[in-house]
Amino acid sequence: MRRKYHTLDVFCDAAFAGNPLAVVLDAEGLDDARMQLIAREFNFSETVFVLPPRDPVNAAAARIFTPARELPFAGHPTVGTAALVAHLREPQLLATEDLQLVLEEKVGDVVCVARHRRGQPLAANFRLPRLPRRGDEPPPAAELARRLGLKQTEIGFGAHRPSAWSAGVDFIFVPVVDVDALGRADPDRYRWGENDSAAVYLYARDGAEPGVDYRARMFGSGWGVREDPATGSAASAFAGVAMAFEPYADGERMIVIEQGVEIGRPSRIALGLEAAGGALTGATIGGSAVLVAEGTIET
Repeated sequence: MRRKYHTLDVFCDAAFAGNPLAVVLDAEGLDDARMQLIAREFNFSETVFVLPPRDPVNAAAARIFTPARELPFAGHPTVGTAALVAHLREPQLLATEDLQLVLEEKVGDVVCVARHRRGQPLAANFRLPRLPRRGDEPPPAAELARRLGLKQTEIGFGAHRPSAWSAGVDFIFVPVVDVDALGRADPDRYRWGENDSAAVYLYARDGAEPGVDYRARMFGSGWGVREDPATGSAASAFAGVAMAFEPYADGERMIVIEQGVEIGRPSRIALGLEAAGGALTGATIGGSAVLVAEGTIET
């Protein structure tokens, strides 16, 4: 059976940057094994399969697969799918106003807002369906440095220390002293994410690029993703990291995370934080999405 698909580049303003995404429409009738096989064929960081929602008031159900496993939630698939579904179903309305839609993911219902203005790429943001939760203690800094091909003295900056967090997907967060050390980290020295374990998300302060707060890299070869150009699920959990290690005041603020620079796919993720009483009360992830290709695939 032939099914329509679209590919998009997400978290960028022009094609051939950001994080590529495949979205297979009308995926009813595909079983788990077939979805996994198709995701491996596209070989992007993630492929989304769009299904009818359980609740008819919602826009769609979305299942998300890397080339090696299914994820309960992911950021660039959510942004890209929300923007695409809104664009395909209500292009004229989307040109004049923002549209709210709900995607049903394994993590739960994800509330999204899509936007498209003349002369600009599609864009979408979503509220985190689950606030970040801190996990078990990560390996010691010396062991993390060994796995990354860095010196132990290059792990950590300011109050930031390695930590584990999840907003639906598990990550080990490793602060790196500067963007030079970040660029020297080796994704091939250790099989991050093997046997459904946590992938690793490295980050450093980025004072070089205007409007950018952090630069990041994500390694997850055990998920079939050697290095990800942009990782919205990790940026979602980074909301917990930021609140744990930075003296942010109550209220709202925006953090811009740059990723993918080292692999030639520059991406920018907008992370919105909401805090009250010194605690995180909500967060959003947003960015642009560029339509690149469309076609049919024999399933």
